[in-house]
Amino acid sequence: MILSHFWGLLFHPDKEWISIREHPPGIIRLYLGQIIWLAALPALCTYVGTTRTGWSVPGSDQVIKLTDTSAAAMAFFAWLAILAGVAIMGAFIQWMAETFGSKPTLTQSVAFSCYTATPLFLAGLCGLYPSIWLTIVAGTIASSCSAWLLYSGLPTFMQIPKEQGFIYASSVLCIGLVVLVSIMITTVIFWGMGVGPEYIQIH
Repeated sequence: MILSHFWGLLFHPDKEWISIREHPPGIIRLYLGQIIWLAALPALCTYVGTTRTGWSVPGSDQVIKLTDTSAAAMAFFAWLAILAGVAIMGAFIQWMAETFGSKPTLTQSVAFSCYTATPLFLAGLCGLYPSIWLTIVAGTIASSCSAWLLYSGLPTFMQIPKEQGFIYASSVLCIGLVVLVSIMITTVIFWGMGVGPEYIQIH
């Protein structure tokens, strides 16, 4: 369902945003039927890529991989962090909406958060082949697409003027960056507690 909405957002965004606002799935159905699977995509792909494919340092013929145990733990916590991030962004979107005269439900706000982040979820497929350049290119494209969905879709979804939508979307983007930095800091803390990468070098 979420991918059908995603294609609709690419080709007829205004109509699709209105449909999502008027007919959002329940919060439990939204999470169990869509978000947990999309959040698992980058986590699982990165797990496979770091344990099966591996990567090499420029100028070296050694292949570096992670142990199954450490990669599984990191993938699990990454999955939980993504689930929490979507919920936090949805809660902020709902809270901020009243400032602009809109009153979406929490389900509508979480749905908007999820749909705008879909390109980032799909970019997680690149985790199957760990490469810094592939990650940079895919991440740039996915981030640009998510930003476009955010700025173009928020005024329509929240039924507010475009001028207010720009300010609203910029606020959401700033909070998104704060959430991302918070996740990175939490990751470093977990690494310090022993839940970090364990490397295997293959000649």
